[in-house]
Amino acid sequence: MNDNLEPKLKDTSGPIAFQTEIKQLLNILVHSLYTKKEIFIRELLSNASDALTQMRYIQQTDHEILDPSQELEIRIEVDKEKGLLRISDTGIGMTSEELKTNLGTIAQSGARAFLEAAQGDDSNLVDVIGRFGVGFYSVFMAADWVKVTSRSYKSGEDAASWFATGADTFEIGSSDKEPRGTTIEVKLKEDTLEFADEYRLKEIIKKHSDYIPFPIYVNEDEEQTNRQNAIWRENPRSVEEEQYHEFYRQLTLELEQPLETIHFVADAPLMIYALMYLPAAPDRGMFTLREQDGLKLYARKILIEEYSKDLLPPYYRFIQGVVDAEDLPLNVSRESVQATALINRINKILTNQVTQKLKEMANKEPEAYLDFWSKFGQFIKEGVASKDTNGEDLSELLLFRTTTSPDQWSSLDDYLEHMKPGQEKIYYILGDDESSVSRSPHLDYFQTHCYEVLTLTDPVDSFMLLGLREYKEFSLQNVADSDLQLPDLLDDDEDGEKKEQPEPLSEDDINKLINRFQEVLGDKVTEVRMTNRLTNSVARLVDAKGSLGQEMQRVYRMMDKEYQIPKKILEINPGHPILQQICDLPEANDLVKTVIEQIFESALLIEGIHPDPASMIPRIQELMKTALDKD
Repeated sequence: MNDNLEPKLKDTSGPIAFQTEIKQLLNILVHSLYTKKEIFIRELLSNASDALTQMRYIQQTDHEILDPSQELEIRIEVDKEKGLLRISDTGIGMTSEELKTNLGTIAQSGARAFLEAAQGDDSNLVDVIGRFGVGFYSVFMAADWVKVTSRSYKSGEDAASWFATGADTFEIGSSDKEPRGTTIEVKLKEDTLEFADEYRLKEIIKKHSDYIPFPIYVNEDEEQTNRQNAIWRENPRSVEEEQYHEFYRQLTLELEQPLETIHFVADAPLMIYALMYLPAAPDRGMFTLREQDGLKLYARKILIEEYSKDLLPPYYRFIQGVVDAEDLPLNVSRESVQATALINRINKILTNQVTQKLKEMANKEPEAYLDFWSKFGQFIKEGVASKDTNGEDLSELLLFRTTTSPDQWSSLDDYLEHMKPGQEKIYYILGDDESSVSRSPHLDYFQTHCYEVLTLTDPVDSFMLLGLREYKEFSLQNVADSDLQLPDLLDDDEDGEKKEQPEPLSEDDINKLINRFQEVLGDKVTEVRMTNRLTNSVARLVDAKGSLGQEMQRVYRMMDKEYQIPKKILEINPGHPILQQICDLPEANDLVKTVIEQIFESALLIEGIHPDPASMIPRIQELMKTALDKD
């Protein structure tokens, strides 16, 4: 190695000040992070790998480059006596101006975001510096000085050097470097000389950089140090769980382990290697490497697309991982990838694998699946709403609360098992929360006769129902529908203690009652009518014939805040004591008007469509005063 431990650059223009953010960054890295200094090796090797990956792309399309036949590799030399470490790659290299921009200014790096993250606890920052594109500067945790020499792949560009000690300035000069690529020379500090030990260096490479897709050689050893074999191409039976977790951490920099791993090799109808993960949470962590949705797409271990969004349907966009296709042409462009029929076939295979894994979790690991559902259930509902071709399979993954099991999750198959003999429909009710739904008058008949009803209180449920009209030949039925056909009662339903029924109203009383409601409510409703569907409640609101169903009304409400709920029909229960008492009051009694208005607005409230609930308070207080005066 170079004996000159204090390199002098040729043709240097003198010290150049680092940009302010870089100065702050260097101060944090040099003075605040005392553990895991080995991480700088991972970061330098990662940068070298990125330069080689870019070079491989360029080689496929541009043959007018420097050293076109040069092997893509990384070489490391160490000199323990002199405390020197040198890392060289044959990647795209940099020009003098690129050295200045990439290493001396914030440019497009995430230095500012890193600094903001560093305002809190910086104990874990060393593990995530690569996330912000500032990994190169981690070298100053271990270096007295750093010299970077580089030559661009572009023909006609001169080589250049960059030098810094971690202080406030750096220098740029010329260089005689002939081969393409970049060499980073590091003078190690006294307390970091361990990184000049060949055995220790190889240990770090295997720990952090084993899957880098280019060979790494140390000193004169021509046997590459990194395994390089892509883990996704290995036999799933031969991969340990810890290896999966380590690769996931390298792929994403997520600190939490994934909920589930999906690793498979398919040889028909296509040769595909895939390693996918269900992450621990739907939102990417602050420090994750994965900046977008999408899988890494390889063709025979060559990266074709960093974030391929066409390999899985949108509702599985939270999946992270790698897919390697043998049959994908290497010269395909990223734009062409999206349109190829091959991608559609891969999409079907991958989608089926994810769906089957989720079914397996639901059947064999119910606790793990409940954890998944609590975090990702909305994605499954989104898939059902999209009327995807896999809708039937996705429907099997849905979980619901029900009127008979309000504290447990039930699948649609669970519901079918609980259906009463002769029941032909799956009943559901929409609402804003479990508490209000449980008091809904629409449930009167079903609760009285012990029919189970799905309670749908998630805002996305209305969208989901657009794609879920039936399940295994059983149609879904909203219990709030005005044209609902009530299930026929069996003899068993009428067994047991009978609830005492009040004397039915006469036809004249019914007509008088309806007229009173219509006079008080006027055009607030389209109609007032009696119903036999209420047992405990005094009234309910239903949609008029021809109006949008409740599901579509909720969809429109979510899409347009100014959407007006259509006027509804008020159905009243002729057997309810309140209505019978109204019949006994004289028409001129002001209390009748007050009670009728409250009945109507209570129905609006229970439906979740009252425009101003607080406006009911004066009326309620009036009714309370009347009741107390009577007593």
